[in-house]
Amino acid sequence: MGTLDWITFSLEPIAPFRLDLIVWVLRRRADNVIDRWDGNTYRRVLIMQGQPLEIEVAQTGSSDKPLLQVTAKGNALPLEARTFVTSALTRMLGTNVDLTEFYRFTEHQPKLDALALQFQGVKPPLFPTIFEALVNALACQQLSLTVGILLLNRLAERYGQSIEKQGVAFPAFPDPENLTLLVPEALRTLGFSHQKARAIIELASAIAEKQVNLDELKNLSNEAAVDRLRKLRGVGRWSAEYVLLRGFGRLDVFPGDDVGARNNLQRWLGLPEALDYQGMRDSIAPWSAYGGLIYFHLLLKRLTDAGILDSSKEIGRKDDSSKTRIRITRG
Repeated sequence: MGTLDWITFSLEPIAPFRLDLIVWVLRRRADNVIDRWDGNTYRRVLIMQGQPLEIEVAQTGSSDKPLLQVTAKGNALPLEARTFVTSALTRMLGTNVDLTEFYRFTEHQPKLDALALQFQGVKPPLFPTIFEALVNALACQQLSLTVGILLLNRLAERYGQSIEKQGVAFPAFPDPENLTLLVPEALRTLGFSHQKARAIIELASAIAEKQVNLDELKNLSNEAAVDRLRKLRGVGRWSAEYVLLRGFGRLDVFPGDDVGARNNLQRWLGLPEALDYQGMRDSIAPWSAYGGLIYFHLLLKRLTDAGILDSSKEIGRKDDSSKTRIRITRG
């Protein structure tokens, strides 16, 4: 690959905003090769008009006055590149999501308030496409998240377009068109089960051939959208709820069949016994409107407790003072 063109510009997200926390919700594991983070800069390869471009995002302003510096690099970048990248980051990083009502609510919920304050500035990130959200769900079904991320890495490295820098190829997540002509055995060699391989290829073909339009789900209720998604091969209740949260941004959805998430909830609440699906619903009932946000916050808490993330070291801060609540104006 020859010399890359590049553009650079700034974005001002709605405060409070913590790029590091948001990126960790996207990454989930340190060995994710699609969503990359070096402690200061988030990098990812996206596909625009059939060509790969790499975005770099760094936060220079503090959580309460956030400013993002964005760079996009690619071959012969089109004039629409800035608009495309801005739209993608708005979706992926939740830059325009206003959580004022959530923070107002938590002020009257001591248990939840402590969690919200610890990770103040995280926004609900989304996968770039519903297709990617579904493939993530399919890959991680009935597996540890660590293994699921490994499978997704292999899928991107084998079938995603990439940008090469200094002899290293950085992959994008495959578009449906990259997978339509495959046979299940091709994905079996990457570690996918036959059932998952078949489901991913059928989904890719259906989207590429316009036999299914996932955008139609936007106007459906949670229950109706789950029912529609479960008609797709390999998609069960957990996968459908996962897609509602991470693909459509339904912040009232806590994917209740996620055993790891239920364990996170049990530990946080200090419950003596493991939770089942109904137990999860009962436990978050007082906060059900924000179930998805709780899901994300508990993921960050688990990463923090494991020593993977240090949420106290806020990037972009100009001093070492302790974190204080962003004051919400009432009325």
